[in-house]
Amino acid sequence: MAVVGDKRELDFMWLRNLKHFKGRIFSVQIDPAEIRGIEALGVKNYLSLKEIPGPVDYVLVAVPRAVAPFIVKDCIEKKVGGAALFTSGFSETGTEEGKRLQDILENLAKQGGLNLIGPNCLGIFNPSLGLRHNADQDYVSGGNVAFVSQSGTQASLFTVMAAANGIGISKSVSYGNAIVLDSPDFLEYLARDDRTAIIGMYIEGVRDGRKLFKTLKVTTPEKPVVIWKGGRTEAGMRAIATHTASITRSPLVWQAAIKQAGAIPADNLESLVDIIKMVQQWKPLKGDRLGVIAISGGQSVAVTDAFNSLGFNIPLLTRRSYDEIASFFNIIGGNYVNPIDISWTLNSVDVLTRLLEILEADENIDAVILELPVFFLSKKEKENSSFINGLLSSLTDFKGRTSKPLIIISTSGARDAEAAEVRQRLLDKGLGSFHDFDRAASALKKVRDYYIFHDRVK
Repeated sequence: MAVVGDKRELDFMWLRNLKHFKGRIFSVQIDPAEIRGIEALGVKNYLSLKEIPGPVDYVLVAVPRAVAPFIVKDCIEKKVGGAALFTSGFSETGTEEGKRLQDILENLAKQGGLNLIGPNCLGIFNPSLGLRHNADQDYVSGGNVAFVSQSGTQASLFTVMAAANGIGISKSVSYGNAIVLDSPDFLEYLARDDRTAIIGMYIEGVRDGRKLFKTLKVTTPEKPVVIWKGGRTEAGMRAIATHTASITRSPLVWQAAIKQAGAIPADNLESLVDIIKMVQQWKPLKGDRLGVIAISGGQSVAVTDAFNSLGFNIPLLTRRSYDEIASFFNIIGGNYVNPIDISWTLNSVDVLTRLLEILEADENIDAVILELPVFFLSKKEKENSSFINGLLSSLTDFKGRTSKPLIIISTSGARDAEAAEVRQRLLDKGLGSFHDFDRAASALKKVRDYYIFHDRVK
């Protein structure tokens, strides 16, 4: 790999981000003052891309826009595998000079057969290779979720948020103005990638909408594709013009196309993460009947409203279940109709474990929703640390053996630092969780709709 144009002003950002890259890395820079800093990092510098001995697979270009065409020419002559242009200042500026230079880049790349990503992008993130564009990104473990993003910021934010939610990344790309390679091209590749099982996308616009639609139709029956469409309002569409200069269409057209193609629509970055997490970490929901366990009466009402408003049922349990619960449930202030209010006075892991087992066996229930608020767990931790350890072990065992999804919602009550710690402890036990009732309900609804759609079309 070669980085062209990294410099001290950026604190040699690209070379530092790539210090864990598992292949060979080179620099191209002609400024003697910059070269000294690059070589101090232990990176071999060359004055030209063509001087690098042997083949180059990937080039990251961070030069002024007027210089970019010359680097693209060198990439073509060097026969590099592909290049990403971090350089911006092209059609997204709305200026004649920006459009002229972008046309030159496009013509050069297409005539020279260069796989060009961008311009105005961050390029590829591949943790299994240590190939990063952000210092906060993982450089060791890989996962099975790929992300295709027209925005560099959204690409970085998604990969960092994904890691915090237990989502491992197989590959990700920020592709910017998309003058050569566009979202359908990356989607087509990822559909065939054995390391990718789920695909997320942030799209502002696309040059060939028909190709994207056709590729989605082929991909979504085999791999869930979650799409966050930027520019859902008139003001948002105006913003796109100055961000990536993309060709966009009516939001209603996009919504219809995504639905017909069997993809899953996301509303924002949090929604995108929630939906992918639901697909990756929970068993598919086969019905719409939920058994709900909440920490208090008020929360049981809130969680019921959140899920019921999206079409889920919270039915009565069977008589057998009620008889069994009545034999041991004596929590002061609680009730067990459904939703089950276990009350903040719950002191026994055995009680919660038995409730989960009853809901698992109940033929009126298809999935279990469990609220674990941060303030409750923190209180129990202070009272008796063995309670939390026992609870986590019980939940892990239950999730591993049940055929029904167990969806945990760890409400924070504005205790963000504690919430992060609690959610990490859950993740360490293989237990993902959602931040609030509405987000969990929305993600479950969209994922269930996806499975229903593809069952119908098979």
